[in-house]
Amino acid sequence: MTARPNYITPAGSAALQAEYHALFAGERPKLVETVSWAAGNGDRSENGDYLYGKKRLREIDRRLGWLSKRMKAAKVVDPAHQPDRSRVWFGATVTIADEDDAERVLTLVGDDETDAGSGRIGWNAPLARALRGAAVGDLRRVELPSGEREYEVTAIAYPAD
Repeated sequence: MTARPNYITPAGSAALQAEYHALFAGERPKLVETVSWAAGNGDRSENGDYLYGKKRLREIDRRLGWLSKRMKAAKVVDPAHQPDRSRVWFGATVTIADEDDAERVLTLVGDDETDAGSGRIGWNAPLARALRGAAVGDLRRVELPSGEREYEVTAIAYPAD
């Protein structure tokens, strides 16, 4: 188990469960059937369906194990029920401006549901850690691979209740 909690939004939790269900109840049984059929065809050393199927089964089982562990460790937090909406906490959508007045909109989500391309950064990412607890107008410094940057929080929003 990790020392820090594995926060996740309800949507992120649903996505993990959907992926688990799709693999466990959908893809895996079909693959087991294919591997069983391929095994009955004789020489397994040159049987592509059998060899690929066994390899894919191992990949699915590994992913199912990982998903199971992440779902057990997950603490579902609904950002819509955040009592202190004046500060940046888990689930907040934050607008920040850098020294060049370039604005970025980021949403702080669980580490299992990050998508940097759509502005969803992990709760434990360096930028997210720097923004935690900030209010509108606060300046925060963060050490990024490109060097130290300073950001100003210009807006904070949470999903509606």
